[in-house]
Amino acid sequence: MFFVFLTVFLFGENTLFAQKKEFVVVLDAGHGGKDPGKVGYKKVKEKDIALKIVLQVGKLLSKRKGIKVIYTRKTDVFVDLWERGKIANRADADLFVSIHCNAHNSQASGAETWVLGTHANQRNFEVAKAENAVILMEDNYKTNYKGFDPNSPESVIGLTLIQEEYLDKSIQLASIIQTEFTNKLKRKDRGVKQAGFVVLYQTYMPSILIETGFITNYKEGVFLGSKSGQSKFSETIYSGVSKYIDQLELNTIAVEHKITPKTAESEKKSNIVANYSNVAFKVQIASGSRKLETKSYNFKGLKNVDRVKVGRSYKYYLGNTSDYSRIKELHSLAKSKGYKSAFIVAFKNGEKISIDEVLKKS
Repeated sequence: MFFVFLTVFLFGENTLFAQKKEFVVVLDAGHGGKDPGKVGYKKVKEKDIALKIVLQVGKLLSKRKGIKVIYTRKTDVFVDLWERGKIANRADADLFVSIHCNAHNSQASGAETWVLGTHANQRNFEVAKAENAVILMEDNYKTNYKGFDPNSPESVIGLTLIQEEYLDKSIQLASIIQTEFTNKLKRKDRGVKQAGFVVLYQTYMPSILIETGFITNYKEGVFLGSKSGQSKFSETIYSGVSKYIDQLELNTIAVEHKITPKTAESEKKSNIVANYSNVAFKVQIASGSRKLETKSYNFKGLKNVDRVKVGRSYKYYLGNTSDYSRIKELHSLAKSKGYKSAFIVAFKNGEKISIDEVLKKS
């Protein structure tokens, strides 16, 4: 049995417009060095195609203001799967994109994008198993992966826990990429899928793995092996990542408590009246499908966290006070602990109400 020991990181997304000055994207070219990956038509190797596409995607992203690109490899070298994830985590990255090529013993074709999740069927497990098998080439892999067995479905299921809180964002990006592949490149749409990829499990941010196409397919293999095909895939992936970042900007502007001139003015006026009778202020720090114990070790040391079930999900709130000055202090505390998307909410008689309306009435 494979046990995953982890620290829970909830709602840790960072954006161009939050505290960080740059939006960090880590690009991972699959395989490399002694690991060629899949070998396709005319002996083209997955590791070479993935690297060429990654370098072109990075070059395009680097031209966009506010984006910093980090590579897990820029040359034909072997990089352990656990190290790829650590590179992203050390950089406090906002996004992890791993690029690969597919293969099959038939003339299967099309593009698909994967996020971390429990394999829904045997086919999904076999795909993850094939990609995870590279760990057997690594030195001391039994120590690094704490007994993880790439051939064991139980091990793979254990991987999914750590990335669950980023699943929505991962699926959002994967869906955008797939739409770009279908509409722009006219690729057969094989969809967004979930499986237990070790390289995705290692990361603490929205993460996806792209299977650009089948290098074992005659037409697709030739296309992927060509400069033109690699360039088109790079431009399409760049376009998808850019659209995802643009959507993040819009979503951040739309959060319940945002600092706009209107809100700022309301806050300024409200400083005279710090307490609001019959109003309970809280800081929402996390949301997800997992039911967590509200112990401080689950929330980076934060105490007095409440859990509220909403439909099939749970929301986690810090604090409960009618003192607006106090809730602003707790909001700052939550952000300092890494909950950079935390925001203030207000309740009256158990019902959520608008922060702007509360401050305006004061």
